[in-house]
Amino acid sequence: MLLIDIGELADKKELTYMDMHKALQDLYKLEYNPVAVKLFFDREEYDKFEAEKVPGPKMTYCQVALASRMDDFITKFDQEKLLCGNAKTVFGMREASDEEVDGHVKYTNDWDLAKQCLNAKPMLPLGELKGIATAPLYKATFEPDVIFMITNVFQAYHILNDYIGATKKPSLNFTHTINSAVCGGTVGCYQKQTIEMKTMCAGSFTSGKTEKGEVNIFIPGTHIAALAKQLIDRVGKYGGSSMVGPGGQQYPGVDACKKCPMIKFKDYEK
Repeated sequence: MLLIDIGELADKKELTYMDMHKALQDLYKLEYNPVAVKLFFDREEYDKFEAEKVPGPKMTYCQVALASRMDDFITKFDQEKLLCGNAKTVFGMREASDEEVDGHVKYTNDWDLAKQCLNAKPMLPLGELKGIATAPLYKATFEPDVIFMITNVFQAYHILNDYIGATKKPSLNFTHTINSAVCGGTVGCYQKQTIEMKTMCAGSFTSGKTEKGEVNIFIPGTHIAALAKQLIDRVGKYGGSSMVGPGGQQYPGVDACKKCPMIKFKDYEK
């Protein structure tokens, strides 16, 4: 059962963040809140921003974001409260170093290659980022730079398809880099202004509460309204977000592809 009125949303000329959040969460059947992310490059703007929660001890970016993703808090943090060294490098809060390369050799068994892998990550210019805010999309009091979602693979499949429909790009490409999945995905999405999909990195699997084998999706804030509109219009036409099998199911992945004889439902006959 849909919990939103598709016709009402489809008729709206402009969607609010609340509308977008409801559409994404209900129609894709998301388990977690879509998270709006704001990057602050002005210290005064960051200092004046009113959050509901801030980290007590130092935390990873993943851990701060889960207060918005798995709860309903608006958060903010700066370099002083960021624990993860990999995130500090990606966010331009410190320079890449040989010591950090040493920590990447375990992935490559090759120090020179590990250095290349570190330098290949998306990185903001050194010293420019002053802080970050996160919020459940429906509570965002700012224009998001990035929307961050953790989804299962069926949900990701349909989100990526809807992004293609919304942006008119016939195919999508993603970049895998060693470690730094959530921070690197955020920065890569922001810099390239296109959707990103990342697996979990070694750190986000445990410290970020992502133990279910899910994937990370990052959408530019400038594209989230178009994505939500594409989803709403498509569900209004077909009846559900899933295009697996005959299409139109409300749960992504509920049916089987094409002519599989094993998982099929038919109407009950008395």
